[in-house]
Amino acid sequence: MSFSRLLAVVIGVTLLMTRIVQGAELVIATVNNGHMITLQKLSGEFERQHPDIQLKWITLEEGRLRQQVSQDVATRAGQFDVMTIGAYEVPIWAKRGWIRSINPPPSYDADDLLVPIRQSLTVSGHLYALPFYGESTMTMVRTDLLKAAGISLSATPTWDQIKTAAERLHAPDKGVYGICLRGKPGWGENMALISIMANTFGGQWFDMNWMPQLDTPAWRNAVSLYADLLKRFGPPGAAANGYNENLALFSAGRCAIWIDATVAGSFINRADVSRVAGKVAFLQTPVASTPKGSHWLWTWALAMPMATNQPEAAQAFMEWATSKDYIRLVAQREGWAAVPSGTRTSTYAEPAFRQLNPHADVERHAISTANPHDATLPASPYVGIQFAAIPEFQSIGTAVGQQIARLLQEPVSVKEVLQTAQQISLRKMRDAGYLR
Repeated sequence: MSFSRLLAVVIGVTLLMTRIVQGAELVIATVNNGHMITLQKLSGEFERQHPDIQLKWITLEEGRLRQQVSQDVATRAGQFDVMTIGAYEVPIWAKRGWIRSINPPPSYDADDLLVPIRQSLTVSGHLYALPFYGESTMTMVRTDLLKAAGISLSATPTWDQIKTAAERLHAPDKGVYGICLRGKPGWGENMALISIMANTFGGQWFDMNWMPQLDTPAWRNAVSLYADLLKRFGPPGAAANGYNENLALFSAGRCAIWIDATVAGSFINRADVSRVAGKVAFLQTPVASTPKGSHWLWTWALAMPMATNQPEAAQAFMEWATSKDYIRLVAQREGWAAVPSGTRTSTYAEPAFRQLNPHADVERHAISTANPHDATLPASPYVGIQFAAIPEFQSIGTAVGQQIARLLQEPVSVKEVLQTAQQISLRKMRDAGYLR
């Protein structure tokens, strides 16, 4: 081969490699909820600003997302470059070296992030994920139905008040069920709600010696109320309903009361997607014997696995998707009612946002008062409100959730279910070395 021809081959290979490097494809795994779908819809703007980066989306239901991204980071398979994960995974995965730390530039304005949300994604002083939206919990109730029934609820209702209202508003013959709650089993599904119910009844997952506390009066009272509400005043097939299913039911006018994530307010008050827009009161999450741990703290955030070979491109996308500029882009294209909230102080300072999101004050107050370090009436050894931030909780929470879901489907008692859940949890904690 002549020198000139060899040189041409070398130049050609170099140009090809340059194009491969420059033409980065980011594979993004995300959950199939409304804000993430909007992000995917608007992501062409990022590609326009970064013509050398192409985005490939993998959109999954919440349970499948958790399963697939957990497997990917644990095995360092490198299937994804950006993952949507939550406040539970971040501290655990950061300590295991599964995800990369992030140091956003000053222009990102990390100080604008709401303190509880930022802290939930920070480990040893470093951010390991950037929050796309944050949330706590709230009570949503149909004002037209309340008025017709002559019922009033306080700004922070009690669970007894909720039960009374659900019974009086339950009208299945008219297509309206008294209450909708998460029934789908999973640590981030039915157990997210049941955990905060147990907290406010004075319960906890584990005592200071890491002994499971599921077979206790607090848990029995909370789970008995939960099962009673759904079996007597809930929709049929409640064991199959998670956040998305209940959002659809409530938006269609099928539920009088719904207690769930504050992010729902961004959708149920939009007349283009909700039949009950303008007919909903937003209240704090119900309390029982203590307000401690009565509402959760969560954020869906963007993180990059250690195995990605495109960390610069991944961080560029993560910063763009969680920036003030992205929030303004959503406001411009979709309206202020559609922006992802729960992350930035500047969002709540926007008059248009507050006007179009009547749940804004409830949401911000709930987030600001959620304390994962002091979430139970008795002292607990773990950090977390609707979860215990230990690696074993994902397995324990899901197993317990499957047991409690039996109450909605089988002729089984609360006592039997919680005794079984206690034994499962006890065995898993012993196997993990917490107990002897």
